[in-house]
Amino acid sequence: MAAASSSSPPFSASTSRPTPLIEEELKLDLLKEVRGHEVAISELNSISSSRAVYQKSGNIFFRKSVKSAISVEQKQLDMAKAQLEKLNAAKFLPFDVLQEQTGYDG
Repeated sequence: MAAASSSSPPFSASTSRPTPLIEEELKLDLLKEVRGHEVAISELNSISSSRAVYQKSGNIFFRKSVKSAISVEQKQLDMAKAQLEKLNAAKFLPFDVLQEQTGYDG
């Protein structure tokens, strides 16, 4: 399924938050990842529980039961949704919290 990138996003020099353009790209990537995990879970639910599936971990595919593959996809979905919520919540921080984080006095 969709793999999260291991490199950190570029940040502006004055703050610890990504620029608005990069922030929107991150949101779109996370939304695509969430949708991909939702589709994978739906497809796995349509497979008979007696069948085995192959799931990629790193560069290797492992044979798993449908139930364990669904649980792995659900965990990845939950993590992606949490990242998306965190990104959305950071946008609406009160000014005093942003002031503390960035050191901005003006």
